[in-house]
Amino acid sequence: MTDHAVPSSGRHGPLAWLTSDSPTSRLQAKCVQIYLGWLGLARNPLAMLGLGIVVVLILAAIFAPLLAPADPIAQDLTRRLLPPGTPGFLLGSDELGRDIFSRLLYGARVTLYIVALVVITAPVFGLLIGTVAGYAGGWVDVVLMRMTDVFLAFPRLILALAFVAALGPGIENAVLAIALTSWPPYARIARAETLTIRNSDFIAAIRLQGASPLRIVVGHVMPLCISSVIVRVTLDMAGIILTAAGLGFLGLGAQPPLPEWGAMISTGRQFILDQWWVATVPGLAIFTVSLGFNLLGDGLRDALDPRSAR
Repeated sequence: MTDHAVPSSGRHGPLAWLTSDSPTSRLQAKCVQIYLGWLGLARNPLAMLGLGIVVVLILAAIFAPLLAPADPIAQDLTRRLLPPGTPGFLLGSDELGRDIFSRLLYGARVTLYIVALVVITAPVFGLLIGTVAGYAGGWVDVVLMRMTDVFLAFPRLILALAFVAALGPGIENAVLAIALTSWPPYARIARAETLTIRNSDFIAAIRLQGASPLRIVVGHVMPLCISSVIVRVTLDMAGIILTAAGLGFLGLGAQPPLPEWGAMISTGRQFILDQWWVATVPGLAIFTVSLGFNLLGDGLRDALDPRSAR
């Protein structure tokens, strides 16, 4: 009896390249790390639920002109305060006869606009401050961390209100205020990560090769802090959305007639007892999106944690 080798299709091809134990290039190593992180995330049903909510939010914002059945700012006082389920008004209408569903879709654009601008400013600034403070040490660390403590001493919403009150109402000033109050946690995380690796052997070897402190921080320290910062960014999304909604609720964020979820709740609060849907629908949207980002952040934390890697 002759033994025959059983062919295995899993030993070659893209899947084998993504699951290799010995990557041959830096690109392959990065792709393997991303693929394994995705597998860890996919095993978490709650994280996938959060990812689904975030994807739906993004798609709703992108295709709002196609999905919205009406103009979000067009008023029709003859059709004001119609209940959900009314023909042509899936989620009802507000006090000015505007379609709440359409305003909800366009409000997703405003929410993502605020979140995107904060994400590309606050974490970058916090990462720079934290890595510089952790690597330099001494008086530089003391000065930067005491400045961070000053910002952390105030509640985020209160500090954002102070900045917006000084700058004036508007969506751009709201974004700037939220960014100015969101960077300290990232600086703390980056500093803690930097303190654990600045005395490592590979950092000493790079320093002996003549690399400048700036090159070490930007090229070697910051990349090692990015995974922790990404997890923190995802978990902070809910706080950013709630802060933006709070500013809109107080009339300091996006200005009428721009559809913004916090402003929609503010205008609908006077009808909360009789026409509950005017304020409840945007409130449920804020709750759902915040829950989705929190679930996704928890999943990313578990997937990117090297202590849980197997």
